[in-house]
Amino acid sequence: FFDGNTLGAAADTNFTSLCPNGSQWVWEGLGECAQDARDMASIYLGLLSILCFMVSSIPQCYSSCKTGNMNRALSIWFLLLWLGGDSCNLIGSFLADQLPLQTYTAIYYVLADLGMLSLYFYYKIKNKMAENRTVLLAVGMICVIGSSTSWVVLPGFSNHQQINPSVLRSRTLLSTTDYAAVKSFPPKEIVGFSIGSVSSVLYLCSRLPQIFTNFKRKSTEGVSYFLFALVILGNTLYGLSILLKNPDWDQGEKSYLVHHLPWLIGSLGTLTLDLIVSF
Repeated sequence: FFDGNTLGAAADTNFTSLCPNGSQWVWEGLGECAQDARDMASIYLGLLSILCFMVSSIPQCYSSCKTGNMNRALSIWFLLLWLGGDSCNLIGSFLADQLPLQTYTAIYYVLADLGMLSLYFYYKIKNKMAENRTVLLAVGMICVIGSSTSWVVLPGFSNHQQINPSVLRSRTLLSTTDYAAVKSFPPKEIVGFSIGSVSSVLYLCSRLPQIFTNFKRKSTEGVSYFLFALVILGNTLYGLSILLKNPDWDQGEKSYLVHHLPWLIGSLGTLTLDLIVSF
């Protein structure tokens, strides 16, 4: 058995050998190696994006509580597709070994979406609007699945982020032992990349029902501008944090961008649509 001092010494040895000149708090807290200003900027932008997403739903919740018409202001398909995109984002981030901050953000996305859906149906029931029981059951199942996904992935992700040379290096697309394997995706990452691609499509499609709802109502009353303003800011910071991150030492810029492409599309690709929804 190893005591705490032995494990601490092992962690320090890994940090010194695998991340020389890196930031120790980033290494220990986030499981990432940040060795220069570019890496640190990526970390700070990623943390700011999480902050934006954490508070983004608050203005909408406040507006809904004040007006009591959330079920009329927001399209249910907007919320469901958003939840679907966030659930795929979470699963894909985990399977494709994305940056830790991406997975942390994805976990919060799912939990926030479930909160928004709960509020939607609260006002739906409170306002005594007729609702098809089959649809309610389906939505309930989606909420349960989304919630279960978050809590199932969390323990696995926690284990995945232990400071361990073999685990940390597995995030790269390139083999550390065989340069011929550099160009290939491991099977697990192929699945994760595919799910991440589905996520980006769902994100793009989710805005369309809300745009249609606003057009049909000829109003954006009940839709919080601050919700989408914070989402736009969060997605911008999130995308920039990915772009600024240095590729691993054995990974080229192009390979890095391809690896993260679905998540870049899902964040930066929705900016124009979010502006349309807001106005």
